[in-house]
Amino acid sequence: MQNAGTELVQHYKQTAFMGFWEVLKNLPTILNLIKKAKQNIAQFKPDVLILIDYPGFNLRIAKYAKSLGIKTVYYISPKVWAWKSSRVKQIKAYVDKMLIIFPFEKQFYKKHNYEVEYVGNPLLDEIAKHQQNEEELNTKASYQKKYIALLPGSRTQEIDKMLPVLVAIAQRFKNEQFIIAGLSVIGESFYQQHFSHLPNVQLWLDRTQQLYQQSKAAIVTSGTATLEAALYKVPQMVVYKSSNLSYQIAKRVIKIKYISLVNLIVDKPVVLELIQNDCTLKNISNELYFLLENKDYRNAMLNQYQLMQQKLGEAGASKKAAEVILNEIL
Repeated sequence: MQNAGTELVQHYKQTAFMGFWEVLKNLPTILNLIKKAKQNIAQFKPDVLILIDYPGFNLRIAKYAKSLGIKTVYYISPKVWAWKSSRVKQIKAYVDKMLIIFPFEKQFYKKHNYEVEYVGNPLLDEIAKHQQNEEELNTKASYQKKYIALLPGSRTQEIDKMLPVLVAIAQRFKNEQFIIAGLSVIGESFYQQHFSHLPNVQLWLDRTQQLYQQSKAAIVTSGTATLEAALYKVPQMVVYKSSNLSYQIAKRVIKIKYISLVNLIVDKPVVLELIQNDCTLKNISNELYFLLENKDYRNAMLNQYQLMQQKLGEAGASKKAAEVILNEIL
């Protein structure tokens, strides 16, 4: 957004706290940011306020904008279908238009008598921009599928938790080359402290799309990356660990069958999910062996990826979302 000309007040990465305890201990920072955002809205007086995900913060801002008579459009619904479904009441009260990016969300909101609009998934737009056709890829030696992608997450606290587990797998598969998908905003040194001693592990910063194109398998920390890997047709497993306190609380309040977007969209276990106590080196190693060596297993997963993509529809989510937002203003 900053590259497109938006004036950035504060980068969301600096406040992307994850987990119940993590949010609680950073509450003063979050409250200060809410105050800052309200001041900016009151000063700027926008025709429409566009909110993106981040419900704990954005629903408070939506209420404030509504009190000022400012229209609100929410792009990328809060995951109220997973937990805190009571937030639907706030959405109905303060959000003028909800744009969703997963088809199963429409049915959820229908049960709550709230009309939403499915605009498609923006990841399809990104892939359309970055992915070359398969025939061209196969003619380039540099784009052969030879790596195992490691995706430890996008927040420092989950990277700290997951990356030691992921690089430990590399020690068990010494003949394979592993690439960590890193982010420059996190910083190279933050990643390197975990793997500098391993010759078969590299770090690529801000090159995730290229990594998918060259990967024959992926170990993915739960999140949007699970969907992205599937859209790039990379066989994967999904892993996740959090603090014991956060996990115990989440286990009691989250109301979904799966944690990976692939499984949620298809509504069946397409990819293996190894969560908390199941996220062991033994289990991850066994699954990686299947992904690399069992052709039938890989092909069955790739076939389900195709079904998932059909459910998502065509690219063009960003353009459609922009058109809906403009119609709200005009």
